[in-house]
Amino acid sequence: MHAAFAQQAPEAIQKIQVTGSRLSSPSAESATPLQILTSADIAASGATNLQELLQKNPTLGTPTLSRTNSNFFTTGGGTATVNLRNLGDSRTLVLVNGRRFVSGRPGDSAVDLNTIPTDFIERVELITGGASSVYGSDAVAGVVNIILKRNFNGVTVDTSIGRSEKGDDFKKKLSLTFGTTSADGASNVMGHFGYTKQGAVFSRDREYSAIDQQSKIINTGEAGDAFLVDRPFYSGIAPQGRFFYNNPVTGKKGDYTYDKAGNVIPWSTNGGDGLAATGFNRSAFRTIAVPAERYLLALSGNHTFNEMASAFFEGNFASSKTRTATEPFGLSSKDIFKTNGQVPAETLVIGKNGQPNSVVRNPLVPQYLFDRIGDTDDDGLRDYNFTRRMAEVGSRSAGADRDTFRLATGLKGTIKDWNYDTYVIYGKTKESQNSTGQVNVLNFRNALSAVPDVNDINNNGNRSEAICSDANARALGCVPINIFGYGTISPEALKYVSAPGSLATSVTQKIAGGSLNGEIFDLPAGKVGLAAGFEWREESSVAIPDPLTQAGLNAGNATPVTEGKFHVREFFVETRVPVLKGKPFIKELSLLGAYRTGKYSTVGTANSWNAGVEWAATSDVKVRAARALSTRAPNIGELYQPASQTFPSGLVDPCNGMKADTSNKYSATCLAIPSVRANMAANGGVFTQTQADKQGVSGYNSGNPNLGAEEGRSTTLGLVLTPRSIPALSKFTFTVDYFDIKIADAIVNTERQILLEQCYTGKNPAFCKFITRRDAPVGANNGGTLSYIDSYATNSGGTGTSGVDFTVSWADKVGPGRLSAKLAYTYLKEYYDIPLPGDEKDYSQGELTYARNKAVLNLAYKWGAFGVTTTSSYISASSLDDQFLSNFDLPAGSVKVGSKLYNDVQFTYAATKAVEVYLGIDNAFDSKAPAVPMGLKNSTTGTETNASAYDAIGRRFYLGLRGTL
Repeated sequence: MHAAFAQQAPEAIQKIQVTGSRLSSPSAESATPLQILTSADIAASGATNLQELLQKNPTLGTPTLSRTNSNFFTTGGGTATVNLRNLGDSRTLVLVNGRRFVSGRPGDSAVDLNTIPTDFIERVELITGGASSVYGSDAVAGVVNIILKRNFNGVTVDTSIGRSEKGDDFKKKLSLTFGTTSADGASNVMGHFGYTKQGAVFSRDREYSAIDQQSKIINTGEAGDAFLVDRPFYSGIAPQGRFFYNNPVTGKKGDYTYDKAGNVIPWSTNGGDGLAATGFNRSAFRTIAVPAERYLLALSGNHTFNEMASAFFEGNFASSKTRTATEPFGLSSKDIFKTNGQVPAETLVIGKNGQPNSVVRNPLVPQYLFDRIGDTDDDGLRDYNFTRRMAEVGSRSAGADRDTFRLATGLKGTIKDWNYDTYVIYGKTKESQNSTGQVNVLNFRNALSAVPDVNDINNNGNRSEAICSDANARALGCVPINIFGYGTISPEALKYVSAPGSLATSVTQKIAGGSLNGEIFDLPAGKVGLAAGFEWREESSVAIPDPLTQAGLNAGNATPVTEGKFHVREFFVETRVPVLKGKPFIKELSLLGAYRTGKYSTVGTANSWNAGVEWAATSDVKVRAARALSTRAPNIGELYQPASQTFPSGLVDPCNGMKADTSNKYSATCLAIPSVRANMAANGGVFTQTQADKQGVSGYNSGNPNLGAEEGRSTTLGLVLTPRSIPALSKFTFTVDYFDIKIADAIVNTERQILLEQCYTGKNPAFCKFITRRDAPVGANNGGTLSYIDSYATNSGGTGTSGVDFTVSWADKVGPGRLSAKLAYTYLKEYYDIPLPGDEKDYSQGELTYARNKAVLNLAYKWGAFGVTTTSSYISASSLDDQFLSNFDLPAGSVKVGSKLYNDVQFTYAATKAVEVYLGIDNAFDSKAPAVPMGLKNSTTGTETNASAYDAIGRRFYLGLRGTL
């Protein structure tokens, strides 16, 4: 990775375009910070998808989607996105050859980098800072422009295999790139075929993530306990079931479970006091890295008709298969009987032919439970509550077949010294997802209501077999279900209650555009350049779950249909004005400006602009500066997503530990809630949460059709030094760039902890309506505890970041070979969010995923047929989120995660001029990911760390062969 500098090469005769501008220029310079990854960088990384390499660049933040953080996502499992400056995937515009690429996820604009073959890439240009005036919406944080190879001739083959030191994360890769040029040189056609397969990594195969655990700080509030864990911290929902009884007449209530032999035993989630643990280890089923298999096909070509016109086409097709995997579903009787979870143990049978009505016991309800229950809902029938892990149904998994197709074609050429470029683009991503592990709530309810079969008499004259009490249900195949103990559900009942799920999604993108650029008149310092053009774009998206999932009748996430579309018409103009040239301390001085206006069908008019200056004081020193206003219109999901259920983690209940005499910023609101006071009364005067309460908070996210566009203002100021006139430094190139990006009216789903803070401190009581507490105890849950916290998209107060990028590169002969070195470093001066309009800034710099210092050092040494390349990535120490720490009255920065250094190495040997063998080791020193256990904010479920920022897999090896024909 290195910056692009014009001084590294003699002035080009042919004019080119550089990322960040539509103007043709005789130099590859940019007025805003620009870093480049070459095809050699990609090859030296051994990466099978581009995200693996990009994430080492310090300008990149943590992606929303990757193999190691997407296992629990409803859609997008195994996809790979990119996040410049940590400002969000949707604020990073990904281009291919300077043109937009279709999104890889419904309702979003983020591109799946898995769909772009790494071996077909010539280079990747990263421009940080607003670029909406040049490329349109979404370029608030910057642009990732992927330039594909052109005019390639011959055939290259690259194949490799790899695995982790632990024997998992298997990797296979095969790629074939070919191209040919016509005899007259007018036409060139290129093609690429690629196949990659990456295996799963399971939580159970890493010691630190093999067992459910939780940070001790949640219970103690002590800073020193943050990285200590309560282990095991099992789920309170287990495969043998947990059964709750309550008899209002006798006053007896309690719970119990079963051992492997079917004996009644006390419930003890984590064991202790002489009792064995009866809870469930979810980590035995979870995934650290999602398995993925991809087939890639890319074609491109161009044909020159004459000096004035040529045609081009680009075609991409990617077919991928991924499978997410989580533990069997944890079912609660409240999922079946929504009001209070009370399951009738008896059925009222209506008498016939004058016979009286009778109450009939469910013969599948064990005598032990039946003797201890009473009527708790005044319907005349005894009832009970239960939770049960549906192990017989199997693990929850979602297999996704995802296809992305894109075709771009157009004409470009020159007419009287003016360059034109016209294009049309069609792109579509389709996903067909099939999932397992859920149950049909309606069928399950019917199966729980059983009566004896009067037609079946055993040798003792007693009715022995059970049937479903509802005749209509029996006619539709109802089979009674026995939920009491391990493996008690019959195959017939399992078939009746199982509910495989499906999800069909698609994203469609249509674009037509064109531009014209040239020079309009002369000034003493040179010619004034001008570019102008238009673009029409339409985006549509739909996600259709199966009917049970839409209605929330599969006991899982209620996921309604999401559908929407928008279109936009945009016009833009850009200019470069040379002001001075050949003056003392002013070799060149130019001003740059751009303006774009767009008319959106959703938010109306959105305007953006850019102004910059380039000042080359001498051949060795250049100053660059830019100021820009960028816009981002809300995407389809942000606008139209119906309420969709989620299960947030890392939340702290403000009422936890509350007593009647507690006096803090939350106490007035907490103590005014009747269910909270009832909880305290039932637990010795202290508000108490069970383990199930801490693990069972849910909520719904919703879109907002009234959203407006957000605006980002960015400022960059940079210095480029190429000291060729100083012999000792003549081989060096230095750049230093200051960046400052501020986004107003940022589109966000308000964080749930902020909603709690706003409500319970009394700052904004209106947010209390999004918070639901349990009115009374239900099963393993105490009354008064958090049940749902909802959130929806809004234009918040904003977000912003600032800092400094520094790069240095050097290359020269050392000993018998040649050594090259490249260092990229970013210092994060500031990062903040303003959660709500009028709020104070919530600063995050130096916190987890917002490290103050990030750097990557590339070293390469080539000696004859031998070569070695090393990449060292550094992340400085980071503290836990200050808002999270404030819940325990701990000061910001008081709990830190240590710094990490990762080292990758690749050895190459050129067996012949056409054949090269390579051996690589990623994370060569097996640097362990820092512990970020569950319960802490930013912990990735199943990994016990933040798998977006750190390597959760460990040391990995790969061996490959490259050949050219």
